[in-house]
Amino acid sequence: MAKAINNAAVPLGAVAASRLVHDAVVNAGAENAIEFFHGYTYTAHPAAVAAAIATFDIYKRDRLFNRARELSGVFEDAAHELRASPHVKDIRNLGLVAGIELESRPGAVGARAHEVFLKCFEAGVLVRYTGDILAFSPPLTIDEEKITQIFSTVRDALRSVA
Repeated sequence: MAKAINNAAVPLGAVAASRLVHDAVVNAGAENAIEFFHGYTYTAHPAAVAAAIATFDIYKRDRLFNRARELSGVFEDAAHELRASPHVKDIRNLGLVAGIELESRPGAVGARAHEVFLKCFEAGVLVRYTGDILAFSPPLTIDEEKITQIFSTVRDALRSVA
């Protein structure tokens, strides 16, 4: 994980894992041969860590993780409503993250997703895509109105592409 740790104010990254995963990695080699560590360039950089602490204070103060949990049902419903839209092959989501896989055009992998991206961009909504998958990961500050706007715009774009 990286950007969300300190709002990308100063480069910082981290590794987090359950004890089970940690032990499986560390114990895979000879004793003390494998470390579970992220770092080097920005390891414990004071400004980055200060930014991270301030960011976590804001997350807590503004209840952003609670808000994300509360909005996850709205987000999931809006994403899965696109299942009936043309060209949608599969929808996967967890919380405020979703991937919508589109049917590929023969011989033109990613072309349909690119066209949806352009239509959404023209309508004021930025949707990322990789290949034939539209990727959604909105900011934790999103509200229901914006969720509705995003998926309504995507629905319109899907209806307008061949």
